[in-house]
Amino acid sequence: QVQLVESGGGLVQAGGSLRLSCAASGRPFSSYVMGWFRQAPGKEREFVSAISWRGGTTYYADSVKGRFTNSRDNAKNTVYLQMNSLKADDTAVYYCAAGKTLVARHPYEYDYWGQGTQVTVSS
Repeated sequence: QVQLVESGGGLVQAGGSLRLSCAASGRPFSSYVMGWFRQAPGKEREFVSAISWRGGTTYYADSVKGRFTNSRDNAKNTVYLQMNSLKADDTAVYYCAAGKTLVARHPYEYDYWGQGTQVTVSS
């Protein structure tokens, strides 16, 4: 089992920045690919970013590419999502997830999920 706890969400104005954190406990953190997803009201959960086991490879949704940065610190069992130039469309609950497949962009490909953290961007 892996337990994931997100933090860092909040209310920010358009153009601002936030950094989300996801702390993991349980099985060795470095054995998992870590993903970020988001879900806006009335919409399906969508892929945001994924990072490889040691952090050397990252993937991003086109909608966040160039604005968001996914990173991890395996010594701290934590993954981060730095979000810059935020837009109103980025408003959603953000979830981190742990899985075994690197190029995994669908929720069903991940085994463990956090409870989510709300990000609200005011325009």
